[in-house]
Amino acid sequence: MVGQTGIGERDFQRALEIGRPPNVVKLFPNSRALIVSGKAIDRAMLAKGRAMTIAASVRNSFVARGALMAAQKANAAIIIEIAKSEGGAEAYCAVSLWNMARLIDALCNELGITVPVAIHADHYGIKKAKDAETAKTEIPSLFDAGITSIAIDASHLPDADNLKANLELNQFIPVWAGYETEVGEIKGKAGLSTVEEALFLIQGLNAHSIFPDWIALNNGTTHGIEKDDAGIQVDLTARIHQALEPYKVSGAQHGTSGNSYDRLRAIVQQTRTTKANVATALQMVSWGLKVNEYGNAYQDENGEFVKLPGVGPSDEVWEQMKAYAAEKGWKGGDFKKLNLPFENKLLGRTREERDRMAEAVEDFVYNMIANVFNAADTAPLAIEAILKAGSYDLGPKGTRIEDPAAWAMDKISKRAESLAPDKGPEGNFED
Repeated sequence: MVGQTGIGERDFQRALEIGRPPNVVKLFPNSRALIVSGKAIDRAMLAKGRAMTIAASVRNSFVARGALMAAQKANAAIIIEIAKSEGGAEAYCAVSLWNMARLIDALCNELGITVPVAIHADHYGIKKAKDAETAKTEIPSLFDAGITSIAIDASHLPDADNLKANLELNQFIPVWAGYETEVGEIKGKAGLSTVEEALFLIQGLNAHSIFPDWIALNNGTTHGIEKDDAGIQVDLTARIHQALEPYKVSGAQHGTSGNSYDRLRAIVQQTRTTKANVATALQMVSWGLKVNEYGNAYQDENGEFVKLPGVGPSDEVWEQMKAYAAEKGWKGGDFKKLNLPFENKLLGRTREERDRMAEAVEDFVYNMIANVFNAADTAPLAIEAILKAGSYDLGPKGTRIEDPAAWAMDKISKRAESLAPDKGPEGNFED
């Protein structure tokens, strides 16, 4: 057996030979890291049934290390990701869209990770026409750097423009790659996604023979620190997923940090969600901060985060991080910006400190995968999907059922007129 995958060495070797996409093979020709398309991860969750895996946002390398160790321990297929806002051209993290695959490949080989891993560019945001033009060059560069899955997020735009942006940019995404789309910007209980909006986006894509693996919704949650107990609206999510069932698209749950285990288990059991993004919680855990069981960081009466003794970096380093944040005027969610200036400082700490940062993440992620998300033992299912397909390209789940003529580009704006225009308040809701 190879690791804990339940797959024999012969099948694992075959999966390495045929399951790694061409960009990954080119970058890492001698690697034993099973870096695969996001499609394989989605198919594994569907094969198990009522399962979603973590899409761990690796804002620092300790999160990457801990998440991979947890996936290996749980024998789970996993997604490693970073968002454009976190690791793009204006990054606040040292881990980026262009070095993430190299980091993950190196860690997999170092740690003996044998579970399938997808490398996902999350929230590739399109907010204006200039963004779409930049994307035509930038998206290919991401795949050149080893990305195997991407989320085109034009949810900030009106529905017609969201659909048009996805149609325009799809030609730059390899057909084998995992593909996520989004309707409704993630901004809590304001501007919630509707069944009609989701159908408009997925039907329009379907008419053009584009079949997303995932759709993300504004279903009531937020990025960053969850400020109230509203969180994910499971019933809304279930209604939208039911309406989309003919199109065979899975759900991607954003803003997972801070939601209760009961709510997350309900999302798993009552919807078609197979991907759960976790970012802020993993960052806080790696820094040794006190979080509740759901990953929401505690703040004292002065609004300061509570550092646990003997966990994460030393108290001395944490004081340096706080002082740096104070100098910059960063509070609360803005602490995320500490990732970039402190990555190398943290990498230069003692092995004990570095190990405990990664191990804290490992413990947190393992519990989520095994005891909340029902994703344990999905690694062999992803490998089986690759072996069955005989290729790194698993093909689409859906087929075209919409009339292309009814969704011609000149008809999209007219069709969108019946949709509710309320998108919630303006502002920056990224994290």
